[in-house]
Amino acid sequence: MTLLVATGLVRAFGGVRAVDGVDLSIAPGAVHALIGPNGAGKTTLVSLLIGRQVADAGQVWFDGQDVTGLPAHARVQRGMGYTFQITAIFPRLTVAENVRLAAQGRGRAPGDALTRVGLAARAGDIAGTLSYGHQRLLEIAMGLAGGPRLLILDEPTQGLSDGEIAQFAALIRSLVPAVTVLLIEHNVRLVMDLATVVTVLDRGRVLATGAPADIRANPAVQAAYLGGGDAAG
Repeated sequence: MTLLVATGLVRAFGGVRAVDGVDLSIAPGAVHALIGPNGAGKTTLVSLLIGRQVADAGQVWFDGQDVTGLPAHARVQRGMGYTFQITAIFPRLTVAENVRLAAQGRGRAPGDALTRVGLAARAGDIAGTLSYGHQRLLEIAMGLAGGPRLLILDEPTQGLSDGEIAQFAALIRSLVPAVTVLLIEHNVRLVMDLATVVTVLDRGRVLATGAPADIRANPAVQAAYLGGGDAAG
């Protein structure tokens, strides 16, 4: 059983294939991590999955329906939520207004998104006054607004302290299995701790997919990315 399936996705920029024939299958209720070296094509792949970029070839299926030709907002309305690698909040609006706008974009009510990320007490604060870590949590709340079935998080722990990363990990554990998570992350220790499935991307292609222990033990993955350490840039 799958929630999202991508087959043969290709996206080229000039003569360079940033995504080169990628197949990806995400099961409902999973924390599916996507890792790989810088320039591996992770963010481009995510853009194809959510419809922010148009694939040169391939298909994307979500919840049993072909969404390949749908723009991003239509995919969001069907149950995809996502956050950006670079923080994208409305800094002059309140925390609650940010979440309300995100929910309206999905045609739904904001629900308990702020409570789920621990920011209910800051609902009336101006978003731009939050710490960086709390702004990242606000982004996740915006992604959760409207009750997505799949939440795609692109480098959510970038710039967070160890304590904030621990808070993020607890949040992800509280979301599944009600929400399926696709996690694009450079913190390999966190990935191995949280993920149920890991896909490794290298030079636009899938190098390996499997359980965290299998990925860590994979010689090809070690050579291309892990290098025997617990983190990579």
